[in-house]
Amino acid sequence: MGAQALREHRHGAPAPAADPPGPTAGSARRTGLLCTLFNPKIAVFYTGLLPALAPPRWPAAWAMALLVLLHVGLTLVWLGCYVLLASRARHVLERPRVRRTLERATGVVLIGFGVLVAVAA
Repeated sequence: MGAQALREHRHGAPAPAADPPGPTAGSARRTGLLCTLFNPKIAVFYTGLLPALAPPRWPAAWAMALLVLLHVGLTLVWLGCYVLLASRARHVLERPRVRRTLERATGVVLIGFGVLVAVAA
């Protein structure tokens, strides 16, 4: 992937003929829900870590419900801020020079990670 990013940087990625239609709100929500439901890290978090954070004097069901609601609320705020930031930065990130720089940096980082994995193995 790193070599591909560097190759596209060097030769220039082909420009799309037209802007492809973006996902609908419903399809984006459905994709996010499915990714979360089938993500094993979320299952480990909710079954392993979250119960340890519950206040010991509270009934377990109420404590877990409160923590889950808190987690959902914080996630919505965080991702909402992330979306706002990304939408405002879109016009900058789509500039050819910025895209080339990002492709170059991504390629170098991915190759570096690959080398680290190969050396550690």
